Amino acid sequence: MRDLDGKVSVITGATSGIGRGIAEHFAGLGSHVLVHGRDRADGLETVRRVRSVGRDADYFDGDLTQEDVCRALIRFAVERFGGLDILVNNAADTGRGDLEHIPVARWDTIMAVNLRAPFILLQAAIPHLRARGGGSVVNVGSILAYVGEPKLGAYSVSKGGLMTFTKNAASLLNQYRIRVNQINVGWTLTEGERRVKREQEGKGDEWIEQAIATRPFGRLLAPLDVAHAAAYFASDESECVTGSVLDLEQYPPGALPNS
Repeated sequence: MRDLDGKVSVITGATSGIGRGIAEHFAGLGSHVLVHGRDRADGLETVRRVRSVGRDADYFDGDLTQEDVCRALIRFAVERFGGLDILVNNAADTGRGDLEHIPVARWDTIMAVNLRAPFILLQAAIPHLRARGGGSVVNVGSILAYVGEPKLGAYSVSKGGLMTFTKNAASLLNQYRIRVNQINVGWTLTEGERRVKREQEGKGDEWIEQAIATRPFGRLLAPLDVAHAAAYFASDESECVTGSVLDLEQYPPGALPNS
């Protein structure tokens, strides 16, 4: 399959985990990839993996809470690869904070990364996607967009806002053949999730088996599960699909997802 052959993709938060999984999978389908992140060593490793399958790649380091960085990211991609076909808004701040106690500054940062940055990146990308005759925007959300446990209240709100943004953007941009869809990801086993559990929650690896016991399919999601969904939305196979939200995981009635 070369469903993305010759396409240019920008993938934020692609230095590890879900973002890296999407980058590698897209490269396998023929896409060139601009890898965004905050860790240069890990970002260059993703670039190496993309290039190892014969596709071009480059790395852009930047803080997405800054408007000028968001716009520079899109500009760099267009100048480097000659155009833009696909934008994957994957970068996210998963910081903890319940609605009663979270500091306003922490709330603002979560909203800036998870909701404001996708808006700025999309706005900057629109003229370049239009120049290609259309394109695809894939927003990586979370099943916590519907409701999250208290310690993830701010994160949950940001992902709920991202769903509303996705549908409004799809309604507006349909006239330009620019499709906008969202993947609501369930609990995924990534390096970042391991780090959060260890450093922020003080848990050992026993949490993994405990988590698996609560999952409807008997395992946590893997980055490749998300990458397959992203590739569908990015490819021409979904050319008549826009404004859709795909939940990768559901829960029994009354069950509350963890993270």
